Formats: sequence, C-alpha cells, structure tokens
Amino acid sequence: LRPQAHDIIRTWLFSTVLRAQLEHGCLPWTDAAISGWVLDPDRKKMSKSKGNVVTPMPLLDTHGPDAVRYWAASGRPGVDTAVDEGQMKVGRRLAIKVLNASRFVLSRLGDGAVPSVDAVTEPIDRAMLAGLGAVVAEATAAFENLDYARALERTEAFFWPFCDDYLELVKGRAYEDPAEPGPASARGALAAALSVQLRLLAPFLVFVTEEVWSWWHEGSVHRAPWPEQADLGLAASTTAGGGPEAADTAVLDTAVLDTAAEVLGVIRRAKTSARRSMRWPVTQVTVTGPEARLAHVVAAAGDIADAGGLAGGGAGVVTQPGEWQVQVELADDTAGV
Repeated sequence: LRPQAHDIIRTWLFSTVLRAQLEHGCLPWTDAAISGWVLDPDRKKMSKSKGNVVTPMPLLDTHGPDAVRYWAASGRPGVDTAVDEGQMKVGRRLAIKVLNASRFVLSRLGDGAVPSVDAVTEPIDRAMLAGLGAVVAEATAAFENLDYARALERTEAFFWPFCDDYLELVKGRAYEDPAEPGPASARGALAAALSVQLRLLAPFLVFVTEEVWSWWHEGSVHRAPWPEQADLGLAASTTAGGGPEAADTAVLDTAVLDTAAEVLGVIRRAKTSARRSMRWPVTQVTVTGPEARLAHVVAAAGDIADAGGLAGGGAGVVTQPGEWQVQVELADDTAGV
C-alpha cells in the first residue's frame, strides 16, 4: 500500500510506477491510498511557505496521542481534513469512556475464569451480541476496502449505546449468583463484548486499549486476532467474494435491546421531568404496542425493572395491545429512595 496525497499523483506516483516498470518489469505496490490535505483551522492547506503548519507535539501534550489519532482516523481517504481540537476532545472522551466502561465490566466478571460466550442465553444478551456481530462484519469489510474512517464510525456508533443502555440494563443481573443462568448469561455477554470492542478500537485508540487489555489478558491487544463472529457465539457467513456478512439474526432479534433501551429512556425522562434522581422508585410501567414489540418488552422485563428501579421487579412492567406508548408511574414522596 502506497499512502500519499493527491497533489503528487503526477510526480511521485507516476514516476515510481514508471521506474519500477522500466527497471524491474513489475508494479512497486498493489494499491495506492490517496489522502487529502491537512488544513489549518481556517481550512487553508498547511504549507511551510505559508507559515501555517501546526506541529503535533503541543496537541499530543494537551489531548493525548489516542485523541490525536482519533481525529486523524476520522478523516476519510481522499478528503481534506482540518485540524480540529474539538474532534480531539471527542476522542479523549471516548478513550476515558473505554477506561471507565472496562472497569465497570471487569468488576462484574470477578476474579475467576473469564465467562464463556456459550453461557449466553438471555434474549437481551443475545440481541446485543448479534448487533455487535454486524459491527464486526462492517468494520472488517471497511478495513479490507482501506476505509479506516468507516470502521471507526461503525465501532464508535455501537460503543456509546452499549455503555449508556446495555450496561445499565444488565448491571444488576450481572451482580447476581454467577451459577444461575441469567447472571451467567450477562457475564458471558459482557466478557465477549468487551474483548471484541477492545480489538475493534485498538487501531484507533492504541494506548488505552493496550492498557485495558493488560488488565485481564496476557500479551498485547495489537497481537491478538482480529475479532470474528465466532467470538460472539455467532455463525459466520461469507459472500461469494469472501467478504464477511452479518450473521443470521433471525433468532437473535436485535430489536429486543432497542425496545428495552427505549422503554428505559422513557423511565429516565419521567424521573428527570419530575425532578427525581435516577434511583427514585417506580411503581409501574405500562407499555402499549403491537404484539411483536410487546414480546420484546416481556423478554427484557426483568432487566428493565432492575435498571428503572421498579419496586415490584419484572411484574411491574405491564403490557397491553394498542399503539406504541410507555406510561411511567413514579412512587410518591412517602416511598423514599
């Protein structure tokens, strides 16, 4: 792979190909990746003659190397990219979130053997792994097409809801007796998801992923195998050209997690509107909707109850047919927190 900008195609790219042909009768490389220019904050091409070159060291000192690398990887091939410290701050927040979420997950796994993905049986856990499996397929295909920015985009788009929704939904169950099927399922799903996401993020957040990997694995994350569907307990399939596709999710309905996260979001907003803390107890949640979506709610009722603070557990999540609607009944002030 020859990486270069578009302003030297006529000179360096052409002359290198021509010289290799004349001297050796072959191509010097199979692919050329054409990048854009790096622009200054005013979106003008950086040039030593213009005196507008920004050296990376102050940016590395301020934001950290993972954050600067995140900014660089967000620039798509062939597209000019401006120096954007705001984007670097996003990368730094992502790196910090990886640290915090990893600590959270590993605290649920305990000090024993890493739980097996074979223990995953709960619908919401299987739904999360199915969604992550689709991300693995897309990120792999993006890298094979040399579109690193697409791989980062898809991985990050999964990671944030994973932290905000899935971790909140299963954290209570993951703390229960690991010998029981429900907690074992949560722990197995958490272990598989963290391992796969660290490997997906490793090309971009080089140092933070290496640090977290060292907490529970031997060796380097950068020498670990690239994730596959099998790591998530999914059956892999390939296209005629050999590229990866998302596993068959007919029985791994990702909508279970989406629906549970939506219901939990309504519960959170109800507490915020009432100026109550997220720990404030809920008397009942009534979900009205079509049969298919109600089935998703029923499958995740226990986790919704734990995360939403329903005093009566999963029994406090009531479903009834009709148009989609979620009604939340908060406990009165005498119930306490």
